[in-house]
Amino acid sequence: MRANFFESADDKFRAVLDPRRVVRWLYLARFSVATSIYIAAIQAWQTADPEKTLVASLCFALTTIVVVASSIWTEVQRKPPTIGYLYGQFVFDLMVVTSVVHVTGGAASGFAALYILVNAAAAILLPTRGALLVAGLGSTFYVADVIVVGAGQLSVPLMLQLAVFVTVAFGSSAIAARLRERGQGTERLEAELASVRLRAADILANIRSGIITVDEFGALQYANPMASELLGLPLDTAIGRMVIGDLSRIAPVIGNALDRALHQEVHSSRSEGFLTHDGRAFPVGLTTTSDDGDRRHVPRTATVIFQDISDQKRLESLNLRAQRLEAVAELSASLAHEIKNPLASIRSAVEQMSRRPAANDDERTLGNLIVRESDRLSRLLTEFLDFARVRVTKVEPVDLGQMAKAAAALALAHPKNATDVRLDVEVPGILPQFDGDEDLLHRAVFNLVLNALQAAPDSSTVRVSVRAVEQDRLPSGVPFENGAFEIVVADTGPGIHPDVRERLFEPFSTTKPGGTGLGLAVTYRAIEAHRGYILVDSDEQGTRFSVLLPRTPRSSGGLT
Repeated sequence: MRANFFESADDKFRAVLDPRRVVRWLYLARFSVATSIYIAAIQAWQTADPEKTLVASLCFALTTIVVVASSIWTEVQRKPPTIGYLYGQFVFDLMVVTSVVHVTGGAASGFAALYILVNAAAAILLPTRGALLVAGLGSTFYVADVIVVGAGQLSVPLMLQLAVFVTVAFGSSAIAARLRERGQGTERLEAELASVRLRAADILANIRSGIITVDEFGALQYANPMASELLGLPLDTAIGRMVIGDLSRIAPVIGNALDRALHQEVHSSRSEGFLTHDGRAFPVGLTTTSDDGDRRHVPRTATVIFQDISDQKRLESLNLRAQRLEAVAELSASLAHEIKNPLASIRSAVEQMSRRPAANDDERTLGNLIVRESDRLSRLLTEFLDFARVRVTKVEPVDLGQMAKAAAALALAHPKNATDVRLDVEVPGILPQFDGDEDLLHRAVFNLVLNALQAAPDSSTVRVSVRAVEQDRLPSGVPFENGAFEIVVADTGPGIHPDVRERLFEPFSTTKPGGTGLGLAVTYRAIEAHRGYILVDSDEQGTRFSVLLPRTPRSSGGLT
């Protein structure tokens, strides 16, 4: 209610200070006064002074002409009332008032108060000096009519009237100045508020979070473009419509959050859930707030802010996996050292026993089996040690494009690779160099390309691309301030089963017959050693591995 009162008051102040509105009232008042005096003169023309009747007639005629011409200027042609135009209007009004005073009896006329109205209007539309000038000119006209034309004298009542004219002019000017200051302050505030609203609207329209606001009845008050994109709904055309029911049906996590905020009066809450759009379910994080309003003029509202947190969840999973792999690597190194030496002794002893002259055929066969399995176990332990020892041992400028081409060519020539799968390597002509361990990166890319070639169907194409990515194009949560290098390996195979995808980079996780399951684990540790990320997207259309390596200045030091 208080806000409404001030808004109403400001509207009245602006109406008072609007030059066009004041000028319209001047036209009306001027024409009304001239018409009234003319009608009175006509009615009493037989007994009235002919000279005064003539003055009244001329005053009416000139007033009609001036009012019509002025109206055409400001109302028809929409010309602004300039300062010179206003001075001309007030001078003419003083002449009209002086004519009325002269016709109605000079100093004894009660119409002398019309000078006060002209002075007040001048105080509203003209600067203080201009208002005082109009007041002085009106006083001069009045004195001239009373003394010069009417043969009157400079009496005390006349002096008091002149004093009233000047006082009203000063007072009206002071009040008008205060009104103008307030009006200018209000206009500045409105301009600033409009600017803030525009900036806020621009921010809300471009942020990567969806925002939906509904009132206590479930009617949509606001929705930004990202909300429509995440939900797959044209919310921009639903403003003012009841949407809480549709949201609860299409996106229960959003609709239920808004319903709780409105009816359980939960002022702020956070939660997570899943949305489904275009057949894809993805996690979202929600923050819900509510505003009670004033329960009278401003209704209660609830706002939900939600964002796709798939990348965040994936990065959290990657960080957890990195910690788990680090623990496995430390344990693997310890076990490999502890097992390898006794295994070598066992192998040597069995080999000697099987070579004894007294050994029979069965003993030799068993001895050869133990030696063969010992060698296989030794190779596995060696791979364990390689997995545990994945470290950046040297840092030098690496041309990622050439490195990716070399690794891809080596994988294409691998004997276990399908011969009818094509390989397409896309590298930009100019690519900044990356500081890292080229051998380690080569091994990682080789493993990814080889897996893609072996998973790709016959006559398909495996695509490898290298590019530089700016910071604002990175997945949410990737903390690379200077952008990143991205190496993508994509195939069109059957995809990775969800159960396998969860443990894809864990040791011994493999679907290949005879595989150790350490290739992708080594790849992951190689990328993690360069402080990078490896992201996986897989469905029935194929699998895409994205390696992100941070772009850092050469002076940032080495990696560990």
